[in-house]
Amino acid sequence: MKVALLMSGGVDSSYSAYLLQQQGYEVLGIYLKLHDKEEKHKIFIKNCEKVAKNLGFEFIVLEAQEAFKTIVYDYFVRSYERGETPNPCAMCNPNMKFGFALEKALELGCEKIATGHYARIQEVNGIKRVAKALDSSKDQSYFLYAISQDAIDRLIFPLGDMLKAEVKPKAFEAMPWFGSLEEYKESQEICFVETDYIDILKKHTKVDSPGVVRDTQGNIVGSHKGYMQYTIGKRKGFSVKGALEPHFVLDIDPKANEIIVGKKHELAKNLVQASNVSLSTLYNDKEYDIKIRYRSTPTKARLEVQDDVITAHLLEPVFGVAKGQALVVYDGDCVLGGGVIA
Repeated sequence: MKVALLMSGGVDSSYSAYLLQQQGYEVLGIYLKLHDKEEKHKIFIKNCEKVAKNLGFEFIVLEAQEAFKTIVYDYFVRSYERGETPNPCAMCNPNMKFGFALEKALELGCEKIATGHYARIQEVNGIKRVAKALDSSKDQSYFLYAISQDAIDRLIFPLGDMLKAEVKPKAFEAMPWFGSLEEYKESQEICFVETDYIDILKKHTKVDSPGVVRDTQGNIVGSHKGYMQYTIGKRKGFSVKGALEPHFVLDIDPKANEIIVGKKHELAKNLVQASNVSLSTLYNDKEYDIKIRYRSTPTKARLEVQDDVITAHLLEPVFGVAKGQALVVYDGDCVLGGGVIA
């Protein structure tokens, strides 16, 4: 069976190629050119070519920069302009990796698609689901909540049952020539951000635009550097006159260039709503685990699910709910779907 492997030029996807071959698959390596960092592309493509040559499989490069800019990059910038905190990886996965690349892979005769993501596929009642990885510290299932069922049915995650710490030693043991590849740094969380997301925004919009800080009563209590430099829950980078304890960003008003701040207990939310992206109405009026950020701890919630809105009634309050982040619903280890927090 022919499998398309999305490669980054790093350890995880390279070792995934080796594992797929050991399992008897015919591998087609694919490198997606997404961002505009050409020097990075040269290094990563060179690495992929070395892996493909040494393991003896076909490798191709797909140009996807134009689509990526429209679907992911521009969305990232516009979201911050709207006072949101976007999740570009969760947007990229269904549209670019398991949308654009999967379509091309099928055209090239592949039946499956694989990546170096730390996640698993589990079958429940005859339906395949994305599930959490064995290594909970590296689990990436949160970012995969929006991919289609057709993509899930074709997915292979070779590293899902491995610990991150064991992958590199095993890769070097299996492939002694591996050390000749360049720049083995762990992949960045956001591929097109080299230092700070603010540097990206400054290329397209006015970020440094001082404004006022208000309390929940509407009183002006301080100043800030520009609303796009803040997210819900942030506690630094702004002033609050006479504050004797920490204050946190509770809300952002992009039109007025203002942020609203308060004490930590004022961040607590017992209800979260999201625009529905991938959650079936079958899960209406049932209790599940939800996550509101990648690193947040799962919390129990009873759901109201409509075609276009998910309402989560939390059994315990959560903190730092930010517009633009993903609300992801889990049943045990399995991802059921989710939406974008409104």
